[in-house]
Amino acid sequence: MSVEYKDYYKLLGVSKSASQEDISKAFKKLARKCHPDLNPGDATAEARFKEANEAYEVLKDPQKRKMYDQLGPNWQHGQNFQPPPGFENMHFGGGGGFDPGGFSDFFETIFGAGGGGGFRQGGFQDMGGGYGRRPRRGGDAEASLELTLEEAFRGGPKTVTVQEQVAGLGGMPTLRSKNLEVKIPAGVKDGARIRLGGQGNPGASGGPAGDLYLRIRIQPHPRSKVDGDNVVIDLHLTPWEAALGATVNVPTLERDVELSVPPGVSSGQKLRIRGRGLGSKGKCGDQLVRIMIKTPKGLTDDERALWEQLAAASTFSPRDI
Repeated sequence: MSVEYKDYYKLLGVSKSASQEDISKAFKKLARKCHPDLNPGDATAEARFKEANEAYEVLKDPQKRKMYDQLGPNWQHGQNFQPPPGFENMHFGGGGGFDPGGFSDFFETIFGAGGGGGFRQGGFQDMGGGYGRRPRRGGDAEASLELTLEEAFRGGPKTVTVQEQVAGLGGMPTLRSKNLEVKIPAGVKDGARIRLGGQGNPGASGGPAGDLYLRIRIQPHPRSKVDGDNVVIDLHLTPWEAALGATVNVPTLERDVELSVPPGVSSGQKLRIRGRGLGSKGKCGDQLVRIMIKTPKGLTDDERALWEQLAAASTFSPRDI
């Protein structure tokens, strides 16, 4: 089988002396331009993306890049290859989640099927990597899991649907949906991650699958706001409840509770209900009740007269310092 040499530097549009940073920038630029998701149905863009991905897989790794540079376009002539020191101990696989499926024959010939670090043909001797595929752990994956504030507070089992990578026609990776039962820790906070062992990308050549991390996203709540471990809720009071004090039913994420409002509270003042926030047991936040005083509108003549009587009798001045 004839295998064509590929100039990975040319594929990325960089010089052979390009820095790792320049190589990374060039790949990202090409990926943004040619990614199949941004060019649906465009076979040319998809092929260009695969070539760029293949080139970057080699040039981003100093060891792979050094070996590739040593081989050069005359790689098929074994007498021209001078392996770098320690080459016999190099392994180009690992747990990074790289999947060789869809890469060119040239890539697999040079780096071995699955990145094993040996040569399969072309007159090269086995350099210690073996001729077969090495089992490799699949890459970890991450997905978002949206929860209501009540679900985050209570925790418990929840069924989620995620996409997993599987081998499709011709061995090309494809996605399919699967349902997973997840146990949500009570009091979980926005941004936290839940690890599901062995539910990530599949391994290669019989290797174990990676892990799946679910990143928690708490949906906006119509009544409550989250402030760190604490949950904040507004409580509207009449002026006389604020002045005289009152006992008011207040909703929490668990159930309604009775809150004693002391006399003389002001708008913006916060009262605390302990242990009704987010977090684990022993480190749970509180619910903060922010007082908001509302005045009545559309007063009757009798109500207006009473307010005027109160205003005349009162010595209170909120603007005095």
